[in-house]
Formats: sequence, C-alpha cells, structure tokens
Amino acid sequence: MAIADIRCRHFEQYSKTSGYKTMRKYLIVTEKTDTGYSAFSPDIPGCGSVGDTREEVERNIQEAIEFHLKGLRDEGYKIPEPSSYSSYIDIAA
Repeated sequence: MAIADIRCRHFEQYSKTSGYKTMRKYLIVTEKTDTGYSAFSPDIPGCGSVGDTREEVERNIQEAIEFHLKGLRDEGYKIPEPSSYSSYIDIAA
C-alpha cells in the first residue's frame, strides 16, 4: 500500500478577460509507489504525474497542472476552483 504525503503547492492562473495573473493553491496528494512517486490534485480531474523522487514528482505535477489549466483556458473551459483540503486523524493501530 502506498503512503500518502499530502502537500499544498501554488499554481498560477491567468485571467483571460483582465490579463492579470492570480495565484491559486491546489492540494496535491503525493504517494510513494514501488517505482518512485505519483501525484495528483483532487481539484483537477484527469491530471497526474510520476517521478523517481519527491522533488521530481512535485516539479512534474506543477508542470502538468500548469499545462492542463492552459489547455482548459485555451479551449474556453472554466478553471476549477481549489476546494480540497487535508486533515489528519488519529487511529489506534
């Protein structure tokens, strides 16, 4: 079973109508796999990435999200609002 490492990263969003850039914070879930790491954002369906190290997967997922959001903008789709959050709970094991 993969161990999840939940991290928050900032991703840039460009406003097509006003021409200014704003920062959005999307939750990123990073999981250790048998071959390295994988990452995804629950707020951006269909966008994920992999890497050999945590640093590599974090760079890769940032690039993937930026590319994905650009594609959405270019096609006239709405950019998803960040809404996910993380919490930890204590479990007796």
